[in-house]
Amino acid sequence: QVQLVESGGGLVQAGGSLRLSCAASGIDFSAFPLAWYRQDPGKRTLVAQISSAGSTNYATFVEGRFTISRDNAKNTVYLQMNSLKPEDTAVYYCNVVTTGYWGRGTQVTVSS
Repeated sequence: QVQLVESGGGLVQAGGSLRLSCAASGIDFSAFPLAWYRQDPGKRTLVAQISSAGSTNYATFVEGRFTISRDNAKNTVYLQMNSLKPEDTAVYYCNVVTTGYWGRGTQVTVSS
């Protein structure tokens, strides 16, 4: 059974940082692209994606502030979030791209 468990969310002041982690079991991460999404009103929005080879792409609203990375040995994907803004407040989810596997999410709240 595949499980993805996000952690690292919390409450932070604007300008602060958080590091999200998503650890997987039951699946070999190394073969798949991985992504972080966030739940915006009415839709789930792609934040960042990393290929199996390590190339990355970002939504324009986080570029230069967030960094996605992966550790295949630990079956874990990370999202380093710097210079956080109140509008970054959301539940963040990890996703194994091309599959239907999602974590349950972790809440990020940025106060002004």
